[in-house]
Amino acid sequence: MSQRVFNFSAGPATLPEAVLRKAQAALLNWQDIGASVAEISHRSADFMTLAAQAEADLRALLHVPDDYAVLFMQGGATLQQALIALNLAHPGQRADYLITGHWGKTALKQATPYVDAHIVASSEAQGFCNVPARDNWRLSADAAYLHVTDNETIHGVALNLPLDVQVPVVADFSSSIASRPIRVRDYGLIYAGAQKNLGPSGITVVIVAHDLLRRSGQRRAPILDYRAHLERESMLNTPPTFNWYLLGLCLAWMREQGGVATFAARNAARAQKLYALLDDSNGFYRNPVAVAHRSCMNVPFFLPTPELDAEFVAQAKTRGLIGLKGHKALGGIRASLYNALPDAAVDALIGFMHEFRKHHD
Repeated sequence: MSQRVFNFSAGPATLPEAVLRKAQAALLNWQDIGASVAEISHRSADFMTLAAQAEADLRALLHVPDDYAVLFMQGGATLQQALIALNLAHPGQRADYLITGHWGKTALKQATPYVDAHIVASSEAQGFCNVPARDNWRLSADAAYLHVTDNETIHGVALNLPLDVQVPVVADFSSSIASRPIRVRDYGLIYAGAQKNLGPSGITVVIVAHDLLRRSGQRRAPILDYRAHLERESMLNTPPTFNWYLLGLCLAWMREQGGVATFAARNAARAQKLYALLDDSNGFYRNPVAVAHRSCMNVPFFLPTPELDAEFVAQAKTRGLIGLKGHKALGGIRASLYNALPDAAVDALIGFMHEFRKHHD
């Protein structure tokens, strides 16, 4: 194609064009040092300055308090799900898990070898189309933490409720971080794979209260110890330097755009436009998620038949709309509306959906 398409992929997801152009221009000779940022030492003064600026921008963007550490790590969110149990719980200690979709189940699986993983509630029997009523949660008074998934990327389910529990809350924010304002102090630990709202795949952000890092946790190698990573400024081993660079560019771009509050208003408005089309289609397009828990980031929907789903994806691609095929665990269609997706992309998708229905309903 002669121009960039509109990318609705759930992750790795679209990046801001301004960021890509800046990275392209600096790829051969970054800041006139005569080498690419991907080639220089992570312990060089130039890269250390880059890393410090990325942390400063993240703290400013999310209003991270000073008594919280920020780590930039490898292994994706899935690795963090195991490290959380190793670092925050004693061997076999009870840890509570709220299951609202595929990634909540994955978090539970990763922690099970290290803790007494207890499901406080699950919406699996209802097809992960809602969040279990708060009154039905079976919380443990002695749990090391409560793990929740703020936004289920596959099922399009947003938590959208206050937690108010007596133990630290650990939250997977991979597909919703920086999409709306949050109060970091409501959580003991926040983690997020960068490849949706923060940058490229290959780097993960962890925001954790210093008092939780004082827990002894379980026996583990230094590479699995959050405290060791903090002591070495997230450079205990060679980090993914180019990914860190791109993440920093994305953070600066989001601040230039007006910050989290600006994106929250934009995300809510365009998600509402898409949901309105789904709801007004007389069942041709169907989103099964309870309205109170619909995600502004990931909008899954289904057409009357799987064959029409496939035709929709194929025709959308010819219109420059890619990344719309639903996850293999669910099927159907999924439009991911992350911060870097232009408003014009949502308008183009809605226009195509009207046209597709007109020819097939």
